[in-house]
Amino acid sequence: MNEIDYTGCWPVAPTPFKDNEELDLEGMKRVLDCMIDQNVDGICILANYSEQFLLSDEERQVLTKLCLEHVAGRVPVIVTISHFATEIVFKRALLAKEIGANMVMMMPPYHGAILKGNQEQTFQQFQKVDEAGITIMVQDAPLSGVDLGVDLLVKMAQEIENVKCFKIECLQAASKLRALIKKGGKHIEGPFDGEEGITLFEDLQAGAIGNMSSAMYPDLIGPVVKNFLKGNVDKAEDGYNEILPLINYENRQCGFRGTKFIFKEGGVIKSDRCRHPVQPLDDATKSGLLKMANNYELIALNWGK
Repeated sequence: MNEIDYTGCWPVAPTPFKDNEELDLEGMKRVLDCMIDQNVDGICILANYSEQFLLSDEERQVLTKLCLEHVAGRVPVIVTISHFATEIVFKRALLAKEIGANMVMMMPPYHGAILKGNQEQTFQQFQKVDEAGITIMVQDAPLSGVDLGVDLLVKMAQEIENVKCFKIECLQAASKLRALIKKGGKHIEGPFDGEEGITLFEDLQAGAIGNMSSAMYPDLIGPVVKNFLKGNVDKAEDGYNEILPLINYENRQCGFRGTKFIFKEGGVIKSDRCRHPVQPLDDATKSGLLKMANNYELIALNWGK
C-alpha cells in the first residue's frame, strides 16, 4: 500500500436511508459518484459520520461490497472497522482486504464509559488487525474516551507494520500532531486532521498532510490542503478562513445530519432521514445551514439538479 498518496481530502461518505429507514443502495451509489465529482483524494465509509453505530453487521457487509465495487478503483477507499471485540475487528479487516479496500480505520477498543481497552489491549488489537495485511489508520477520536498517548501511537507505528496513518481529532490536535511527528519521524507516514476540519489550518501547520472531513464540502477543503502542501500558505489560509463559518456551523450545530440535508437539497439523495434514535435537524437549523451553504458554490448543492 506504500504507493498510496496520503495527502489531500479523504471525506466520510454518509449512509443514505429511505424515509422508512431502510438502506437506500441506489442513493449510496449517487453519494459516491458525487464525492468523486467533488475531486476527493479518497473516500472513507462506515465511519461515525456514516452512522456506523446504527448499522447491522449484515448491512455493513452489503455496504462494503457495494461501495468498493461501485467506486471501482477511481479513488482509494478506507473502511472503518471499529469494534470492542478484537475478533470482530479482525474479521472486518479481512473482509475489507478481500473485497479490495485500500485501508481500514479503527478507534481503540471501547464500549461505553466503563469498558475501555488499556494501552496493552489497544496495542494488541491493532497488532491482530495487522495480520490482515492492510494499511491501518488509527482514529484518535473523543468518542472513544480512550487516551491514546503519543508514546503509544509511536510504539504502534514503529512496531506494527501496517499502522501508517493517524487521524488526530482530539482536543489540542495540533499540539499532538506536532509531538507525534517529531517523535515518530518516518514512521508517521499519514498524519491526518479530522473533526470536519475545524482546526484544519493549525493542524496543517503542525504537519498534517491529509484531512478527513464530511462529504459536504471537500471541494472547498481539498484546495486548502493542497495549497498549503505546495507552499502557497497565504492562499491556503485565505481559503480556510473563507469556509470556516460553514465548517463551524456544521461542526457545532449539525454533525453528520448536515451533509445528508445538503445532499438531499442538491438532489444527490431523496431523503435526509437518520435512523432512530437520532433526532432530525430542526427546521431553523436546516434553514441556517442552507442559507450559509448558498454563500458557496458547493458541488453537492447542485450535483443532482
